[in-house]
Amino acid sequence: MKIKKLVVLALATSSLAMGFTPAQAARDHISIVGSSTVYPFATVVVERFGKTTAFKTPKVESTGSGGGLKLFCAGVGIEHPDITNASRRIKKSEVEKCHKNGVDEIVEVKIGYDGIAIANSKKATKFSLELRDLFLALAKNVPDPKGGERLVENPYKTWKEVNSKLPNQKIEVLGPPPTSGTRDAFVELALEGGCKTFKWIKAMKKKDKKAYKRLCHTVREDGAYIEAGENDNLIVQKLQANPNALGVFGFSFLDQNLDKVQGSSIKGVNPLFESIADGSYPISRPLYFYVKKAHINVIPGMKAYLKEFTSEKAWGDEGYLSDRGLIPMPKAERNQFSDDVKHLKKLDM
Repeated sequence: MKIKKLVVLALATSSLAMGFTPAQAARDHISIVGSSTVYPFATVVVERFGKTTAFKTPKVESTGSGGGLKLFCAGVGIEHPDITNASRRIKKSEVEKCHKNGVDEIVEVKIGYDGIAIANSKKATKFSLELRDLFLALAKNVPDPKGGERLVENPYKTWKEVNSKLPNQKIEVLGPPPTSGTRDAFVELALEGGCKTFKWIKAMKKKDKKAYKRLCHTVREDGAYIEAGENDNLIVQKLQANPNALGVFGFSFLDQNLDKVQGSSIKGVNPLFESIADGSYPISRPLYFYVKKAHINVIPGMKAYLKEFTSEKAWGDEGYLSDRGLIPMPKAERNQFSDDVKHLKKLDM
C-alpha cells in the first residue's frame, strides 16, 4: 500500500511539472486525432494494443490533418490530444502555433508512404490521366485555350474538352476539404505537377512565388470539384452511386475496395503497392503522426503505443499494416525513425 502511494505521488509530481493538474493526470487512455488517411492504420494498431497490453484502448478520431494539428497544438493537458495523425508533414506555422500554446517538444514519426488515387466506379470506363489533365480540369484559373500566355477562369466542362483522348463526360470530382492532408498533397503533387508543365507558368515561380502558388494550388469552386468530407469510405460509396464521377482518396481505401472502384493511371502508371513503393507512381506522399512529449510520462501507455506502432511486426515489410495498404519505408529509414522515437527526439524545423 505504501509503495502504491509513492507511485501515485510520483505520477502526480511528474504531472504538475508537465503542466497538468492532479485531476487532469487522471485520464487513463491515449487520445489520438487527425488524418482520415492514417486513421485506418492507427485503428489497427490501437485495437492490437488494447488486446495485447494492460493499457486501455486509445481513442482515435478522424478530424483531418489540419483539424488534428489545430487540436494538438492548442495546449498541454487532458483536454488536448496526445497524438495527431497527418497525411502531410507539419507546417512551420503549425509548429509556431504549438510553441505559442506551450507545446514546446514534439516528436515526429514518419510511418510509411501512401498514394493518392483518382478512382471511379468499376461500372465506368477506366481513366488514363496526365497531371496536366488534372490541373486543367480542376484549377480555378487556367491558360487561355485560344493560346498565348494569358489566364482565364476555367472554361472546361467535360474531360474531352481537357484532352481529346478522354471520355466525353462532365467533369465531376469528389474529394476532401481544405482541412485534409490528402487535399494538400493532391494539390501540391497533382495540380501543381500539371500546372508547371506549362513552361511560362513554371517560370513564374522564380519571379513571383506567391502568384505561382495561388494559381497552381487554387481549386475551382463552380461545382466541378465537390468537397465530400473527411470520410474516404463515403466517397467510395458515392462513386458506386454515380459512375460518371471520379473520387480522390488514399491508396489504402482503393486497395480495400477493388471490387467496387478502380484507380486511374497517372502518366501511364497505375496506383499499385509496387509503383508507390518504388516511386514511379506520380501522386504519392509520406504519412506521419506527431507526439506531445509532455504527455509521454503522464498518460498511461504512451511509450508502449509508440513501441507497438514502430515495431517491425506493425510497419515492417511483412507487417500487419502493409496488409491494410500502408507502403513500408525502406529498412534504414524505419530504423532511423524507430531510434528517434526510442530517444524521443525533438522535432527541429
